Amino acid sequence: MTVLLLISAGVLAGATGALLGVGGGVILVPTLVLGFHVPLEEAVPASLMCVVASSCGAAASYVERRLSDIRLGLTLELATVMGAIAGGLVAGLLAPAWVALVFGLFTLYVSAQMLLSRPPREQCVENYVPHNYPLGISGSFVAGSLSALLGVGGGPLKVPLMSQGMGVPFKVASATSNLMIGVTGAASVAAYAWRGHVKLALVAPLVVGVLAGASVGSQLMPRVPTAVLRRLFALVLLLVAAQMLWKGGEGLWPSLLR
Repeated sequence: MTVLLLISAGVLAGATGALLGVGGGVILVPTLVLGFHVPLEEAVPASLMCVVASSCGAAASYVERRLSDIRLGLTLELATVMGAIAGGLVAGLLAPAWVALVFGLFTLYVSAQMLLSRPPREQCVENYVPHNYPLGISGSFVAGSLSALLGVGGGPLKVPLMSQGMGVPFKVASATSNLMIGVTGAASVAAYAWRGHVKLALVAPLVVGVLAGASVGSQLMPRVPTAVLRRLFALVLLLVAAQMLWKGGEGLWPSLLR
């Protein structure tokens, strides 16, 4: 029974990750910790493994459909990796609770903006030219740093960065983000695997579900209207904001009450 529930959770996370380019971590981590009572140090690497699986399951379809902008993805991923290295170096100097609080407030603002603003007209996924590369590169650097500091994927930041800051169609931004998060997730999970925190009995059923869900999500994404994807993405951002605000508040309350 537990195996079937894990597979079901993986299907939901894989489909959501493939549709929106955020990976399934925002769904899997709270599901594993609260629903299955998995320790956080085991839930996070299991989620990262599923992010890699989701990316692998959907990336081939998006590249074949020419939805992923490979050149843009490689450029931004280089900045993301550099940011992750920098975040790992300064992790001991910054209070993670304050970083989580600031990131949660920023994510809440982006989510509210996407929910309240009028959706743009359907954009052509072929005739576009990305612009404002300095913003994209610096934003990807920040996304990589936050990934290292907080253990979150860069998708919730990269997708609005590309779609709203660089003029990339939303579906292309989601597909390109999906391509990038697999690389970031693979690099991040290596440290957990080295410390023995990757439990294959937990990861195996999740990956089976994630691969199935990612396959379904990658087939659905080109057919779903952009306005619907934006609204769904904004709701996922609300979940991310709630997690980060809770994490930040949990770390700050004891020090503030002293």
